[in-house]
This record gives sequence, C-alpha cells and structure tokens, in this order.
Amino acid sequence: MVAYFNEYGSQMLSKSAEHLYISVIALLLGIVIAVPLGILLTRTPKVANVVISITSALQTVPSLALLALMIPFFGVGKFPAIIALFIYSLLPILRNTYIGMKNVDANYRDVAKGMGMTNFESIRMVELPLALPTIMAGIRLAAVYVIAWATLASYIGAGGLGDLIFSGLNNYQPPLIFAGTIPVTILALAADFFLGILEKHLTPKTTREAN
Repeated sequence: MVAYFNEYGSQMLSKSAEHLYISVIALLLGIVIAVPLGILLTRTPKVANVVISITSALQTVPSLALLALMIPFFGVGKFPAIIALFIYSLLPILRNTYIGMKNVDANYRDVAKGMGMTNFESIRMVELPLALPTIMAGIRLAAVYVIAWATLASYIGAGGLGDLIFSGLNNYQPPLIFAGTIPVTILALAADFFLGILEKHLTPKTTREAN
C-alpha cells in the first residue's frame, strides 16, 4: 500500500485537484442559474413546463456526445468541460427548486402577504427556507452527477481523474484505473456528506422538525 501511494500518490492528488476544480465551478454555475430560474418559474407556470422540458431534453444527450459538441464552439480544455457539466447539473437543481417552491403551503404565502411582505420578501424569508430541503436534495444529486461525469472530461483535454482511468484502460494498467476511480468515489461521497451537513445548518429548525 505504501509503495502504491509512493508511485501514484502525487498523480492522484494533482488530478483530484483538477477534477474538483472542474466539478465545483460547474456545480456553482448550475446553482447560480438554476435556483433563481426555478423560483421564477413558479411565478410563470405557463413557461415552466417548456423550460423544464428543454433541460430534460439536454439531460438525455449522452455525456460524451455533449462534450464533443462543445469542441467546435469552445475548443478543448477545462472551459468546454465546465460548460458541458454545467448543462448536466441544471435539471436536478432546477426541477427540485421548482417542486420545492411549488409545494410550499399556500397558507404560508397568505400569512406573509398579511404581514405586509412584498413578493420578494415572501420568497426570501418564508418560501425559500421552507423549500430548502428539496432544493438541497437536487444540489446534492447534481454534485454526485457532476463529479462522476467529470471523468469523461479528460477526452477533451480537461484533465482530472479521468486521465488516470483512461490511461490505465488504454495501457492495461489496473493500478492506474484504481488510482482514478477510488478518488472519484471518495469525492462524490464527500460532496454528498458535506452538502448534507450544509443543508442541516441552512434549514430552519421548524422545517427540520416538520420533516
């Protein structure tokens, strides 16, 4: 085991850092775009089905095909990989944000309105905290997806742990495959675990007790 880490440890660390960088940027972009859009769609129900259908259609495009489609527009490297992974992160976050906000009891909105809150204040102070567990479930799912799919980004020169996996496959070297797959698994599990802790800290106590 010591000899294994002496040989592959530095590669695992550097490739894990690349992998995490690509995944985090893509996920953050997904959150910044999908959460506000999901909230907005609850106010425009006629548009909601169209937008969610489009994001669902994008989700059906094979990941390798989507990465390949990025090349004519953005070339190769980390940037096109981040764009592709961002697109894949949209659906679970957008869908869960929309569902979470729609499922907030109308009585809470009425109470907020009765207290003189504006629509924005009602969203920020009442509806969003109540919908947070559902939204975070979508973010956690997207995080696991993005970290797993980021392994394919090596095909377009983005680096990451996929370099080790595919190098091992191409050269028939199982130790390289393990050097890539084990950190990917650990990163995905760690992301889900820490996002779960973040969810508990952000969710209001009354909401946790209700669930």
